[in-house]
Amino acid sequence: MHTLAIVGCGYLAEIITNGIINGLLPEYKLVGAMSRTAAKANRVAAKINNANQGYQCVAYTSIDKLLETRPDYIIETASPSGFKEFAIKALNNGSSIVTLSIGAFADKEFYDAAAKAAKENNTRIHIASGAIGGFDVLRTATLMGNAKVTFDTEKSPRPLTFTPLYSPELQNTKKQVFSGTATQAIAILPTQVNVSVAASIASVGPDNVGVTITSTPDYIGDRHIIKIKNDQVDAEVNVYSSTPEIAGWSVIETLQNIVSPIVF
Repeated sequence: MHTLAIVGCGYLAEIITNGIINGLLPEYKLVGAMSRTAAKANRVAAKINNANQGYQCVAYTSIDKLLETRPDYIIETASPSGFKEFAIKALNNGSSIVTLSIGAFADKEFYDAAAKAAKENNTRIHIASGAIGGFDVLRTATLMGNAKVTFDTEKSPRPLTFTPLYSPELQNTKKQVFSGTATQAIAILPTQVNVSVAASIASVGPDNVGVTITSTPDYIGDRHIIKIKNDQVDAEVNVYSSTPEIAGWSVIETLQNIVSPIVF
């Protein structure tokens, strides 16, 4: 059995916890849940403990205390800044990581340091697909050479509120509010465009992927369209999700893949 811990105990952590309770991850046991908000960590831990899984899950509000238990895998569902705070320490401590906060890797210095820590300690960082897919074709077409990648997102104005991209007219007018690179996008929206950085890392890099964000009044959910083209391949990945739930399920799929004798 592999030991698991979760850092970030919000909506996505609940999906993963339910997956464990429902028998989707029989090779793992969730032994720790960490959140700076004690009530959230306690809620995740209580779900496991009340389900009589045959072991106990402990709630933590300190990442250092959680790392002392040296879980085999840490699931990160917090934020890019939260991920950067503990990742290298965890990798050096012998824990591999499954992360959704890929936006942290737009910081090349952090990316290089995390890769170095993982290599030196025989640990791994597994990038969950989150709300998109197609990493295989992105990586393959990029290896072939001369690839160009674009990433277009459509969403409602609501998640743009309190960001530099918001203006009151967005409530009534469809408008492209951003055009730039994945690096620039994650700097403006640090928790909302992780997927664009994931696609860029799987292909030509955050500075080389062209990103657009379009705000549409009353739009529900998010649509992400990734296009890659080289001299021989022209591919498009088009994913719509009405809620963020797919991101939590992508972590479950990643954990299944880690232990599967047949790997997709």
